[in-house]
Amino acid sequence: MSKSSIVIIVYVVGLIIGALFLDLWSAETSIKKALLGMVWTAFFLIALFYVEKNKSK
Repeated sequence: MSKSSIVIIVYVVGLIIGALFLDLWSAETSIKKALLGMVWTAFFLIALFYVEKNKSK
């Protein structure tokens, strides 16, 4: 399994955990929860960038 696949799986599992336990996708989501989702996505993009960058070397 490639490193990029692992990063994607971790991201999806984090989204599912956030949806089930933190209730990120509810109608009454606060700004803190929205920012948490955006930070999680930013970490995903950064990790994916570095995995793909190091793969080409």
